[in-house]
Amino acid sequence: MAWYVLYTKPRMEKRVADDLEQIGIEIYCPLITEVKQWSDRKKKIKTPLFKSYVFIKLEEKKRNRVFEVPGVVRYLFWLGKPAIVRDEEIKVIREWLEEDKVEDAKVEHLSAGDKITIKNGAFKQHEAIIRDIGKRKMRLVLPHLGFTVEVQTKEVI
Repeated sequence: MAWYVLYTKPRMEKRVADDLEQIGIEIYCPLITEVKQWSDRKKKIKTPLFKSYVFIKLEEKKRNRVFEVPGVVRYLFWLGKPAIVRDEEIKVIREWLEEDKVEDAKVEHLSAGDKITIKNGAFKQHEAIIRDIGKRKMRLVLPHLGFTVEVQTKEVI
């Protein structure tokens, strides 16, 4: 069985993941904790790491079962075929989130468009392209995974 990537309607990732799990499909929807601020309070909310995407693991002949779930739009395609994510890549994402090593990231003399090789952590030896850099966040494009990752840093850049 292979891991596929489903594209969902906006802000439907968690609901789609729950519904898919209830019909017996193995899912992975990586979540991160964000602090949202309203005028009267702050609240910690778990949000998907990859907006509008859910990973599913099932046999290719059963791929159409996912369309029984409201909120599923389509499969993500790569070179005319459904995109397949390797088990190792799912494992790396899980370890990265479980170990919570994101705060170890430092940005020194880098700018948008630079190509880098990650030297430490769960994405060690993966190539990335810097999309943009903010005061406390940096977005990296991981071409091999086909995703953009937002990394929070401790220090103000």
